[in-house]
Amino acid sequence: MTHPSEPVPGAEERSSGVPAETAPADPPAVPAAPATRGNSARPVGRRAGRPPRFWEYLIAAIVKPLSRLLMRHRWGGGENLPRTGGVILAVNHLSWSDPVLLSHYLYNNGRWPTILAKAGLFRIPVLGHAIAQWQAIPVERGSTEATQSLKTAEERLRNGAAILFYPEGTITRDPAKWPMAGKTGVARLALATGVPVIPIAHWGAQDFLPYGETKPRLFPRTTFHVLAGPPVDLSKYAGKPMRASVLREATADIMAAITDLLAQIRDEKAPETPYDPRDAAGR
Repeated sequence: MTHPSEPVPGAEERSSGVPAETAPADPPAVPAAPATRGNSARPVGRRAGRPPRFWEYLIAAIVKPLSRLLMRHRWGGGENLPRTGGVILAVNHLSWSDPVLLSHYLYNNGRWPTILAKAGLFRIPVLGHAIAQWQAIPVERGSTEATQSLKTAEERLRNGAAILFYPEGTITRDPAKWPMAGKTGVARLALATGVPVIPIAHWGAQDFLPYGETKPRLFPRTTFHVLAGPPVDLSKYAGKPMRASVLREATADIMAAITDLLAQIRDEKAPETPYDPRDAAGR
């Protein structure tokens, strides 16, 4: 399994027309998409879902130069990212480094990514304060408070945030690194709020920092490919009771969109059935 040797059609860096080396502190005033069910209660400003300017400029000044130094970029699909309004960014997960690398891509396309982070990080002196200022949402895993993160995410979406979600719930365990079967939390949020779900696929982070390793591989310099697609069409589920079967079908549609984008990046045929770690454990 190798990186594609040819550029992905339409996947050039910063495809939306703004040079990749510059990122506006405030995204350009682009009209928001029409209001959808559950997402029209409050007006959304240009800085909705963004941190105080000091904290935004601080992390941008750190992440962007490092990202440019350590990785090559081949980015596409920026025109599919709405510049305002609540939006779910549904992404495949390959490495502990990909949230930071994806943040550079999203920031250069006018959106501040709200990330779900382990609650323990918020309790670390200084770092915890910074993470909170950067608008991250704490996740208490394996506790009765675990659902609170989804409630917080729903509120943020209604107030115009762009939230980065990994529907798989963890780094893929698929031997060929295709997206696994997804969990239903993202579909539940999308149907509850009516915000668009933008599928995003990426490739390259798994070579920069492979799963299970703590030191990045700096040589040879890796290319980080990103491709965002149009919103996943979930209209057929609108108004239906959120039964388990409905959520599973909507989740499958979201994961299929991500997988199709990754197949374009890799220039390979994706498996017909996504890897499910629950099935693998039962073998």
